[in-house]
Amino acid sequence: MPFLTRFLTLLAVVLCLVTGTVQAQETTLESAVPSFDRWEGIAREAENAIDQNSGTDETLMAMRNRIAEFRTAFDNARSINSARIRTVREQLAALGPPPEGENAPAEPPDVAAQRDALNEELSRLQVPVQRAETEFVRADSLIGQIDTILRDRQAQQLLTVTPSPLNPAYWQPALADFTTAVAGLRNETPNAANARTWSALRDNLPVVAALFVLGLILILRGRFWAEMIVRSLQSHGARGFGIWRFVVSLLRIFLPAAGLVALAFAVISSEVLGPKGENILLIISLLGGIMLGVRWVSERIFSRDDDEALLLLSQKKRKEARFHIGMITVMIIITELISQILKTGESAPVTLSVLEFPWLVISSLMLYRIGVLLRGYSEPSSATDGTLTEVRTSTLGRVVRGLGTGAVVIGCVSPVLLAAGYFQAVDALMPPYIMTLVLLGLVMVLQRFFADLYGALTGQGEAARETLMAVLFGLVLLLLVLPLLALVWGARVTDLTELWQAFGRGFAVGETRISPVDFLTFAVIFAIGYVLTRLVQSALRGNVLPKTKIDIGGQNAIVSGLGYIGIFLAALAAITGAGIDLSSLAIVAGALSVGIGFGLQNIVSNFVSGIILLIERPISEGDWIEVGGQMGYVRDISVRSTRIETFDRTDVIVPNADLVSGTVTNFTRGNTVGRLIVPVGVAYGTDTRRIDAILREIAEDQPMVLTTPPPNVLFMNFGADALEFEIRCFLRDVNWMMLVKNDINHAIAERFREEGIEIPFAQRDLWLRNPEVLRTRDDGAGSKGAERQGEPTANDRPRADDLDDPDSGRDAATGDEIA
Repeated sequence: MPFLTRFLTLLAVVLCLVTGTVQAQETTLESAVPSFDRWEGIAREAENAIDQNSGTDETLMAMRNRIAEFRTAFDNARSINSARIRTVREQLAALGPPPEGENAPAEPPDVAAQRDALNEELSRLQVPVQRAETEFVRADSLIGQIDTILRDRQAQQLLTVTPSPLNPAYWQPALADFTTAVAGLRNETPNAANARTWSALRDNLPVVAALFVLGLILILRGRFWAEMIVRSLQSHGARGFGIWRFVVSLLRIFLPAAGLVALAFAVISSEVLGPKGENILLIISLLGGIMLGVRWVSERIFSRDDDEALLLLSQKKRKEARFHIGMITVMIIITELISQILKTGESAPVTLSVLEFPWLVISSLMLYRIGVLLRGYSEPSSATDGTLTEVRTSTLGRVVRGLGTGAVVIGCVSPVLLAAGYFQAVDALMPPYIMTLVLLGLVMVLQRFFADLYGALTGQGEAARETLMAVLFGLVLLLLVLPLLALVWGARVTDLTELWQAFGRGFAVGETRISPVDFLTFAVIFAIGYVLTRLVQSALRGNVLPKTKIDIGGQNAIVSGLGYIGIFLAALAAITGAGIDLSSLAIVAGALSVGIGFGLQNIVSNFVSGIILLIERPISEGDWIEVGGQMGYVRDISVRSTRIETFDRTDVIVPNADLVSGTVTNFTRGNTVGRLIVPVGVAYGTDTRRIDAILREIAEDQPMVLTTPPPNVLFMNFGADALEFEIRCFLRDVNWMMLVKNDINHAIAERFREEGIEIPFAQRDLWLRNPEVLRTRDDGAGSKGAERQGEPTANDRPRADDLDDPDSGRDAATGDEIA
């Protein structure tokens, strides 16, 4: 397929899809039941052509289009009488099941007559639906078979071998065919001496002159004007300058392309060319616009400015890439012109391959060089010292290097295939790959533009290029370009429309068919219900509930419960509005229930426990609780778990089942009053009554301590080291427990120091067993030497079992006096 034909197919794909939509809408306005007699003749003709594999590609495509129209009509006919059929079935269900069995009572005559009438009407209504369903399957099968035949023929064409263009025997005939075609174009031109031609030229001279001058001005000054606009915007500090540079760069190709079109129409208006010459002229202007477009993409990808280049290679490599891309576009224009000129006359099949061979070889070499540049691409990343180091590997880098590898392979293989005569294979390989590179480059350019536009709207500037929105823009653009890539690589428009129609028909679940319209209806209804639920929750939380006497925990429970109910109702309304029948999912629901019983029981348990917590409200947000050894404030209660913030400012996620089935201590439930206990110890011999009065006075001086009930001081125990007292008091807010305890301890220490009251430390009485081992013994020189040095000998050192001797007055290990 020539390059121009591929490009025109891409331009026409959107129009084809729109036309297909309009035709589908018009078909729905036709008769609900199609003509089965007319369809039968077309179906039999198609079946014979398929069985014999006869007919040209154009004949099969025309036959396929007629079958597709009938298939659409059959698809629409499957839904006729649906409302009436549903009503009749509901009426039969209202009558109840007919009596069965020999001993069953007879059905009343009027009920039986009504049942028979309804069954007869149901059968009559279902006849066209069942026939349409059967013929729809038949038409769909015929279309699939025709597509298979066309794809097989297309695959066979790729393996077609023409004589090698390297054979000199074909050079002279090829040049002769080309010369003949050019002569045919020249002979088609009207005679300049023809008075009628001069008269037409004289009449159209103002229009011709105006178009000619306009075309020259746009071609010669268009790029200069665009650059002048850029400099003007830059000097005035225009906001979103990257966006303006993008728009102005479009003018740099739009103005010269418009100039080419103006020149072409100027020549056509002069009527000095024949129909074939005018067609060639229009093709030249179109090819010029394509070349400018490809050049624009290359200048955006391999820009001269480092801040605008999308692939940040070195300046030398970017310049080389732009040169190779420009050369490829020139070669494509030359080969397309040769193809269009040869179409105007009669030529041998080998002529086209011989004349296009050198230009295609040059294109393959240029593609090879571009592949080498792309294979060496690596994204730069900033080092700690501010320099650029090429160490980062990303998805973009891998894709670019992969495309470079593909370009190298195709650039090496194409000349070999051309020399061997596989011209069709190269035509199906190299031009599509070049167009793929251009389309992917266009995606990168548009992604950068939308990211800059988003940055200008949000105030993020160039930082928006690294946000998630830029990635989403790229994904959407890739999805939009996928049909174009499919067309580039040989897919037919009918293949895409077939996929689109299959997508539009949806898929069947039981007796219910779910289509994209159903999904859209479901999403819209659910979104409306969800937004309304959130609005009601916001109104309750901000305006209604604060004016009531309900505590904050109850308010949160009401708002959360209303949210769950609202989402459930929104989902139910969306399912009903979309017409999705859930009865067919009963088997699936039964299987899911088994799975819930085994694998999801913990999740379901936590969900039910969360509902119980919201209803019973044993704990609320803001409560100080202790559960499972964790103590802190409740910050959030969801349907699965509860989040507790500890005093260390860490979040602890507790499953709701633990809160319902376990032991939970709630320090602030109902009110914030709580008791504080402060233990105090004094030395033996201290006046206990005096201690009682001092401690009571300290507790009463605390502003957070309640006077009713008053604080109390208890003499708890005669401890091993001290006389043990406790201050017991109730606080207005138990959340201040630690601060109050801190203040009381400080006050106790200061008051005891002023009063001379001793706070004892731990004491122990040690008793030594066998004290005679501590007596001095004369056990030799070593002992005497040790005695002279004032050190105990080995015999003088006590054993562990001697430390309990009651006769000793000192600790053998420390030498301290023992009480």
